[in-house]
Amino acid sequence: MQRLAMDLRMLSRELSHYLEHQVRVGFFGSGVGFSLILGFSVAYACYYLSSIAKKPQLVTGGESFSRFLQDHCPVVTETYYPTVWCWESRGQTLLRPFITSKPLVQYRNELIKTADGGQISLDWFDNDNSKRYMDASTRPTVLLLPGLTGTSKESYILHMIHLSEELGYRYVVFNNRGVAGENLLTPRTYCCSNTEDLETVIHHVHSLYPSAPFLAAGVSMGGMLLLNYLGKIGPKTPLKAAATFSVGWNTFACTESLEKPLNWLLFNYYLTTCLQSSVNKHRHMFVKQIDMDHVMKAKSIREFDKRFTSVMFGYRTIDDYYTDASPNHRLKSVGIPVLCLNSVDDVFSPSHETAKQNPNVALVLTSYGGHIGFLEGIWPRQSTYMDRVFKQFVQAMIEHGHELSSM
Repeated sequence: MQRLAMDLRMLSRELSHYLEHQVRVGFFGSGVGFSLILGFSVAYACYYLSSIAKKPQLVTGGESFSRFLQDHCPVVTETYYPTVWCWESRGQTLLRPFITSKPLVQYRNELIKTADGGQISLDWFDNDNSKRYMDASTRPTVLLLPGLTGTSKESYILHMIHLSEELGYRYVVFNNRGVAGENLLTPRTYCCSNTEDLETVIHHVHSLYPSAPFLAAGVSMGGMLLLNYLGKIGPKTPLKAAATFSVGWNTFACTESLEKPLNWLLFNYYLTTCLQSSVNKHRHMFVKQIDMDHVMKAKSIREFDKRFTSVMFGYRTIDDYYTDASPNHRLKSVGIPVLCLNSVDDVFSPSHETAKQNPNVALVLTSYGGHIGFLEGIWPRQSTYMDRVFKQFVQAMIEHGHELSSM
């Protein structure tokens, strides 16, 4: 509430300054216009406070996990105040990449080999200047998984690292095959149902620092991939905990929502062209098994997946792929604490499966925030609500995670 009050005071000062120095004559100069604008502002503030700013729903399958989050990750129970002039789903989603800053993060790149002869690009932020964890062998390690066509250069990835740098943790970003500028050595890309590359990366990172606490966080498709991995492997993972943000729980519902006319125009077609551009760079690798001309004519993500992804990974139909890609039916098998942040108004994820089927899973559900949006403040250049949830949860699990086993 204090944060919102400061924002509203700032907005009020800016509005008063504009009216005083820019609007001097005529209708507004008479004072009538000022009264109308002031009345509108008060009405808008009342509407915002009563209908927009709300506490998120915290859905968990276990009372102990819920108490743990309330004690050590209080942001998940606090009122979320979306940016007062941009709280609608599509606005938040479209604005975030352009308005948020891109903190400078110096990476160390590593290419690792896969069993089929391919390679995966990892970007490391070693945080060797960490004063809290000076011993690299025990420095907590956090694996980050970007979204559909994302890389380590995405603003949300950079903010996660920058915001938590002071905590002293080490970060490694898993770039999916062929998207980070590295050569594609085999005719294979990636999808959110096939977890082999993720398993390779997790095994590799853990083998380098077996004594370090190891966590992971996935955004959008990266979160779907992470949940599918956790659902397949159960408790037999070296990961201590995980977090996901803006995941699509049901791939059928996601694609159906994105195919609505406005959503197709704003998001679907653009993402389809991004996917086409990504695979077209390696076109020569696929021509023997896939009709690339047909792929390049796709007008939606569903068409791209039908013509490329499902064929690439050997699915009989697109429905078979989407069934396997949906993490909702694997939640019961997750064996470590997982915190999932979603927004009710996310057009990429219109349905939100209950987390009550597993005591290890908690779902934080905000009323607004869009898809990887969660903007807050008058001018949201810096951290978002999503970043704060990430920071508090990771810190809580590393510093207090042992309490869960005793609850």
